[in-house]
Amino acid sequence: MTENAVYSWDRVCARRFARSFLETPAPREEWTAVASAVGGLQAQVLTAAELALGVRVKDATVSAVREALWSSRLLVKTYGPRTTLHLLPADELPVWMAAQRARERLQPEPWHAKLALTESQAETLLEGIAAALDGRDLTREELAREVAERVGAWAREPLGSTWGDCLAPAAFRGWLCFGPSQGSKATFVRADQWVTGWQDIALDNALREVLVRFAAAYGPITAGDFAKWYWITPAQAQALIDAHAEALMRVSVAGGYAWLPAGSVEPASQIKRETVRLVPQYDCYVLGSHPRESIVPDAARQRIASHGRGRFEGAVGLPVLLLNGIVAGIWERRERAAEVLLRVETFAPLTVDQRDLLDLEAERLGAFYGKRAVLRIGRLTATPKPTDA
Repeated sequence: MTENAVYSWDRVCARRFARSFLETPAPREEWTAVASAVGGLQAQVLTAAELALGVRVKDATVSAVREALWSSRLLVKTYGPRTTLHLLPADELPVWMAAQRARERLQPEPWHAKLALTESQAETLLEGIAAALDGRDLTREELAREVAERVGAWAREPLGSTWGDCLAPAAFRGWLCFGPSQGSKATFVRADQWVTGWQDIALDNALREVLVRFAAAYGPITAGDFAKWYWITPAQAQALIDAHAEALMRVSVAGGYAWLPAGSVEPASQIKRETVRLVPQYDCYVLGSHPRESIVPDAARQRIASHGRGRFEGAVGLPVLLLNGIVAGIWERRERAAEVLLRVETFAPLTVDQRDLLDLEAERLGAFYGKRAVLRIGRLTATPKPTDA
């Protein structure tokens, strides 16, 4: 241990908040640096992922984020950690996909068993996807039809699943990622063709890299923290930590111990200045912070549980107001022709300074969407739609 090896929860939260670019946003257009540092941005609601990236980059706009995703291809939308949709850095995509293949090896049953497919059928299906997407972009319906014509009509049903049960394994091989949408329809392309310089990565090396990156972004971490974030068992996570102990250093947290990357240079023990942030649902900072109680006080948790998705998903499922890294409210967004209406419910009265900071944050979100922000503070009554933030 080092002389800085004892952490209070205040210090842990301050570290995570700073590492998530929420205290100080990254320089303009540092999309890949941010996406890399936070371990990707969950994108099952794409507009939420766009905003999660936007609040972390200075002078960001939604059009610039979309340009980085669909034109310059600095970012890629695909299946990532927890087999959920993510925005990931294009130049790191082979690492993340190899880590997902490594994670698949740790599961109690292979993915194809859930679809009642044999191992041979599963391999045929994935190879059919790769062949169908070779040099092309296809909608889900087009992909299902093309693959069925190549390998047999039996392939159409598993490809029609909206949960991506067979699309994710194809993505992990480098044979699929999302392309630009055609109207309301998603399209798919070959990831190893969409991303330049694709190289296959050894699975164990990739899983080690993801572990160290998680510790860098959300540490100090325990085996249980990584298990929850990556959807493996605590025993599997502990075995991984033990296998790569040389890449980590042990520190003390609240009487127990946890891990950071070896040689970490740590920030100050507290957030440097008062900070107010409006982050969307499924924000990476909220997702990565364990135990969740460290950033969600009891009163906040009770109110969140009574509102919309919060009943089932807690603070992860709602857009939240962060005051110095702690959940202090919920909010929603409505867009009009030239305005974006932000409704914010705070769980306690704000000070004059905090209200000024919230006004600035609202202006920043308005600039992100290219519209004038209109801020309203009061109790939320309507259940936000999935695309509200």
